[in-house]
Amino acid sequence: MSLGPFPQENPPLAPLLLSPVDADRRLRGPYTAASAIVSALVPVAPPELVARYDTELRAVAPDMHDLIPIRRRSLAGLLPKAERILVHAPRRTLRLSNGIAEFVREYLTEIGPRTLVVENVHHADPTDRELLAVLRRRIRPELLTVVTGGRAVPEEPLSPEAHDELADELEREGTLGARLGAIPYHREHGTDPHRAVEAFRFAVEWCLEAGCHDAVAELGLRALALTDPRDTEPGTWWRLLHSTATALGALGREGEAEALFDTARRESVSPATHAAAAYSTAMLKVRNHDPALRDLDSALAWVNQAIAISTLLPDPRERAFKLGFDLNGRALVEVRLGRPAKALELVQEALDLAERDLAPDEHPIHRMVLLANRAQLSVMLGRPEEALEDLDTVIGIDPGYPDYYIDRGNLLHRLGRLEAAVADYETAMRVGPPFPEPYYNRAEIRFSTGDHAGALTDLDHALELDPEFVDGLANRAGLLAALGEYGRARADAEAGLGLDPLNPYLLCALGQVEMAQDRPERARAAFDRALEIAPELATAWANRGALAFETGDAEGAVADFTRALEPGADPVLLFNRAMALRALGREEEAVADLTRAFDLAPDDDEIRKALQHP
Repeated sequence: MSLGPFPQENPPLAPLLLSPVDADRRLRGPYTAASAIVSALVPVAPPELVARYDTELRAVAPDMHDLIPIRRRSLAGLLPKAERILVHAPRRTLRLSNGIAEFVREYLTEIGPRTLVVENVHHADPTDRELLAVLRRRIRPELLTVVTGGRAVPEEPLSPEAHDELADELEREGTLGARLGAIPYHREHGTDPHRAVEAFRFAVEWCLEAGCHDAVAELGLRALALTDPRDTEPGTWWRLLHSTATALGALGREGEAEALFDTARRESVSPATHAAAAYSTAMLKVRNHDPALRDLDSALAWVNQAIAISTLLPDPRERAFKLGFDLNGRALVEVRLGRPAKALELVQEALDLAERDLAPDEHPIHRMVLLANRAQLSVMLGRPEEALEDLDTVIGIDPGYPDYYIDRGNLLHRLGRLEAAVADYETAMRVGPPFPEPYYNRAEIRFSTGDHAGALTDLDHALELDPEFVDGLANRAGLLAALGEYGRARADAEAGLGLDPLNPYLLCALGQVEMAQDRPERARAAFDRALEIAPELATAWANRGALAFETGDAEGAVADFTRALEPGADPVLLFNRAMALRALGREEEAVADLTRAFDLAPDDDEIRKALQHP
């Protein structure tokens, strides 16, 4: 008799990429595991590969800077700490993780498959957990096997004096990584709370500048628990509190952040502290992650308080900077209140203060932000050429900062200068770590010029970089629906709506899929919901009009196409309305629409035939 096939064992793992990595954030803070990986690979990787990812490698492995020459640099790296005023968005760490994943993937392509073992992941900082997720997503498993787990080793109890000794030893070794993890940990459990607070202060400030907001929030709250504002040096206490609250706000924990600023208001009599706390509270009110909790009236009251205090600061240079900062904050509130002209006046006032009272080379990032904001407001007010001039200046100030290339590319796109816009998007791809926006924006241009395959490639890459990029999911869903790939389009639409249930573009894409799959009631419900959320959304009116025409409601189709045409004439919409008008016997109006459509698109054979053969 047959015994059947022998049971298959799991295939053997590839050789280790490096020795098992301990990810415990108490060792080296954020990027403890990433730093170990980079430290092992940089000395053996091709120099040109290291150079290609210099920004990402230096960011996650600060003790390896001697082996990672700087190829790309933003202005902030050249300035004193007090002038580095930009706070990284939380998604900055995802950019870094994508860059590290690409570096590892290219390295493995040369040397062959490997296994990465990472222990104590349950103690890892979110930056390392994010990196491990990106490695698994972006490197195929046959090239890199990632094995994670805990280490069941009991921690040895140490006396406070032993913690002191370990901290002293680590400080003598002089590594930056230890100052972000082990040294604050041991000082916290040692005999001297003042030295602990100082250790935390360094780690908090470094992590904030690096954009590691989870680490800032954790370390800062631990540090504040050791401080008494009446006993701690005021500058140290305020820097800890302000940094911690800033990180909490970035993480969507606005209530905790505001509570810290309330503490500052109770404990401090410093005008500068009260002005900064008022400004920061205003920004929490206007930028709350939950739109339902935004309070523009309260934000206006707080930012006006900040302005009132900063106006009284005696030092003209300090006043020019802080008051300019506050005026810029109020400009944001005015924009949200629908008053861009007033916002422009405030930004200009801040620029005038900087020009009058600051030294010519002082606070260049502050000036750069103001010019960029003036450009945005000029666009809102219909002054695109003025905006373009400001963005040219901004990029000239810091050609190594990628985000402003996106802003200028978007403006160039609006002005019809497509090649220049694509050039800016592609520069943004090169000068910083990988992020989805330049690919997403290039996809829009490729789609508009008929390169649907190129657009889809760009959107695929954007969503490889960030699977939760909602705008990318919406555009890819719409493109896939147009290409007849309804299963993939539905998957994107539903994934996007899971992240943003009120996104009208995703609802439109879902409606297109439902319509294509002969579910008119569901399609109508999706389009109706989109229009409830965004009544001016032309694409929703156009799609609902097409659905109405398909289901025999020519009258409703004419009405919806008419609404879709309100932003401006479009040959496709004019043709569609003409067909609905013709179905209603309104031939004269149909011919008028077709004539206008033909004027706009004289090479369109379908329009020509419709005009020639009523």
